[in-house]
Amino acid sequence: MSNIIVEPSRQDTVPPDPDAKRPAGRRSRPKKQDASRGVRTVVSPHTLATPRGRVIYWIVLIGVVVSFTAVFVFPLYWMVTGALKTPEELAQIPPSFFPTSIDFGVYAEAWDQLDLGTFLYNTLIYAGGAWLITLVIDVSAAYALSKLRPVLGKLVLAGMLSTLMIPPMVILLPAYLTVKDVPIFGWDLLNTPWAIWLPAAANGFFIFLLKRFFDSIPRELLEAAQIDGASPLRILWSIVLPVSRPIIGVVSILSVVTVWKDFVWPLLVLPDSDKMSISVGIASLSAQMPQNVLIAALVIASLPAIIVFFIFQRSIMAGLTAGSLKG
Repeated sequence: MSNIIVEPSRQDTVPPDPDAKRPAGRRSRPKKQDASRGVRTVVSPHTLATPRGRVIYWIVLIGVVVSFTAVFVFPLYWMVTGALKTPEELAQIPPSFFPTSIDFGVYAEAWDQLDLGTFLYNTLIYAGGAWLITLVIDVSAAYALSKLRPVLGKLVLAGMLSTLMIPPMVILLPAYLTVKDVPIFGWDLLNTPWAIWLPAAANGFFIFLLKRFFDSIPRELLEAAQIDGASPLRILWSIVLPVSRPIIGVVSILSVVTVWKDFVWPLLVLPDSDKMSISVGIASLSAQMPQNVLIAALVIASLPAIIVFFIFQRSIMAGLTAGSLKG
């Protein structure tokens, strides 16, 4: 009788399920994965956990922070200390990093000799008016493009954004001729604040920032106000503007600082000495002043913009990132 070999079936070769013999209600726990697995960094988390790794990490971090801070702060330090030096100290080679004597009277001398009070007052008028007109025009334009959806609105927005690709020096002469003889009206705006205010308000970048933020406002809020009978102007004033404070703060700060530090455009449209801005006024009198007095005047002219930046720097970052994500 021949030997018959019975091969096991495929079902018998499958290994038993380990969970099959477990009582009901009990399941195998998932294996814990290594926290460092899948993380790719320059230095591994294991190395950073060691005392030597932590020391190297803090040394590199502090070194990078101090280096970048020194690069950005050193020009400001050199300007402030340069005003306290004598003209001989400023001319010596190699230059000294610290003044031999500290005398803050040079700032009072710069204030009196360069008539900085008049220049600062003029610049304050120019910056304040440009800020107000910029908000009125740019907020209205951004609101119309974002929520009212006019005909050819996308084409108009594309035209505004295309102006950002044009170098400012290219449009300097056409803008000057326009201000000198305003089309249709024939007005001459030279030596008037309007020559600063109107070009400052025509800013495609501000309109783009405002529109992006307005796009993130839920449309349901506006529709509820429309059902209650609110007009578009009422919706803008009561709903859109209160929730748009971060981006309005950013546009306000940027518009004021831009007008405050501008030099070429005020030099062209404000030739009268009693109507010059602070930057043009200092430049016009720089040849007659000692170098330390000139540097002291530059420090005084820079203080308002520096103070505004340090006070509102958080608003700048919050406003630039606001409206970038829709939730």
